[in-house]
Amino acid sequence: MSTPEVLTPSSSSATKPPLWPLAALGGLLVWAYMPMLRVFADKWLYDPQYSHGFLVPIFSAYLLRRAWQAGPLIPSPMPVLGYGLLIVAFGMRIVAGSILFHQLDAASLLLAFVAMSLVVGGRPLLQRTGPAIGFLVFMVPLPYELERNVGQPLKVAATASSTYLLQTLGQPAIQDGNLILIDEVRLGVVDACSGLKMLVTFAAFSVGAVLLMERSRFEKLMVLLGIIPIAIVSNVLRITATGLSYLIVSNKSAEFLHDVYGYLMMLMGLALLALEVWVLKKLVLDPDSSGIAGSKFQFRT
Repeated sequence: MSTPEVLTPSSSSATKPPLWPLAALGGLLVWAYMPMLRVFADKWLYDPQYSHGFLVPIFSAYLLRRAWQAGPLIPSPMPVLGYGLLIVAFGMRIVAGSILFHQLDAASLLLAFVAMSLVVGGRPLLQRTGPAIGFLVFMVPLPYELERNVGQPLKVAATASSTYLLQTLGQPAIQDGNLILIDEVRLGVVDACSGLKMLVTFAAFSVGAVLLMERSRFEKLMVLLGIIPIAIVSNVLRITATGLSYLIVSNKSAEFLHDVYGYLMMLMGLALLALEVWVLKKLVLDPDSSGIAGSKFQFRT
């Protein structure tokens, strides 16, 4: 006599995330928000420090693909909460349109994506799509007030740090406000040199790396905590290299090198990120590979 098969809830009702309803609703939302996305696209195209914006939707789409391939889930639609959030999102969009606040409009788009996930699959689906939705934050340019209020302290810190580094290298550098005076050279640290926008770009790469890393929570936390210091160090190195260039080569060549250093700054940040990940890999031992239980991670000695 054969034993009857017992169907558990997970085996009987688990399905893959619904693809076509999500794709259709997502496409409709993108079409509705196209005017805002055009404004952002112009910013990505003409502001080099926001050029990463073109990569953000592509990476989010990759995260959605990974969520689709993660296997079946048990949908638990929450239409009441989902439709309620959708109404809130539409209200936010009305306010954003009346005051021309594109960042608020972008927030309403992300909230609409959350509402869509809740309506179709509830919390289980939102857990799958949440990383892709959250990563879209990095496609939104910073508001002007935030750039001014946060960028100014960063600019002062970058000026002071770069002056100190130039003095350490033997140059007669003197700080005068946001100016660095080196003999006859007057190097101005303008708003674009504060490093704030580059910090956002580097944060996008770091968060993307954390989402792809198969590491302990401690290592991921360390990578996230390293975003600000690595971005600041990279910016100080760029300003310092620019100051040395004005002393060594002609002004025209130095201006060209200034632009080159802007691109090399991100490579420097990524190199420091890779170094940080490598150091963490050497310091933190996976308990599964060590055969030692009782803790989530341990340090190598």
